[in-house]
Amino acid sequence: MTEYRNIELVQKDQLGFIIIDRPELRNALDKETLNEMTKALEDFRQDQSVGCVIFTGKGEKSFAAGADITQLKEKTMLDALDSGGMQTVYNLIESYEKPTIAMINGYALGGGFELAMACDIRIASSNAKVGLPELNLSIIPGAGGTQRLARLVGKGKALEMILLGKIIDAAEAKQIGLISEVTSAEDLERKAEKIGMKILSKGPLAVKLAKIVVHSGTEVDMKTGLLIEKLAQAILFSSEDKGEGTKAFLEKRQPQFSGK
Repeated sequence: MTEYRNIELVQKDQLGFIIIDRPELRNALDKETLNEMTKALEDFRQDQSVGCVIFTGKGEKSFAAGADITQLKEKTMLDALDSGGMQTVYNLIESYEKPTIAMINGYALGGGFELAMACDIRIASSNAKVGLPELNLSIIPGAGGTQRLARLVGKGKALEMILLGKIIDAAEAKQIGLISEVTSAEDLERKAEKIGMKILSKGPLAVKLAKIVVHSGTEVDMKTGLLIEKLAQAILFSSEDKGEGTKAFLEKRQPQFSGK
């Protein structure tokens, strides 16, 4: 495993945690931290004992408070076009072959909120707050925020949050569909682990293909999306796991999936 300075990697059973470890800076996301997150994802990709990745922040105040403003101040037009920036990292997370969960333990603002939106599932503690305040700096959310937020909550609500720089609490975020679960700070980790293990009880090939179909299908017209769905199902129909899953159901027992 790679050695890290700005993040901490923890494994619990089949769950791999990527913990942003800059609490003195509200877990701000500078270039080094993003590079380390990319390396951590590759480490977990190669580790077959890790089936689900959970992102969170160190401490109880911040999940990730966004980009490091000191570095942001020096950004130029060419930096925005850099293929290795924050948007690229979050695209990697969204397309990651293993399921991902954002465990939002406090403020998730700007790039921190965009990180959470790139994950498959978002859960939050009751003291969490999320938002995209970039327009206060005369920039826009540039790491997928304008696109993912609109797809998650609709164009009207996304524009309201972005144009006003609105920061909302966990309860409102759940109400509009941004967050799946809200729980106490004390129970947050247990809830994330429970969700992660629930996903891992499913057929691993089906989990992988479900992610591909949903992400790919929402970017194309309905007819093409349905074709992608049908082709993915054809692959699963020929898998050993499909046979095991149906057989276990009929025999009223837990399936033993092999990922084949």
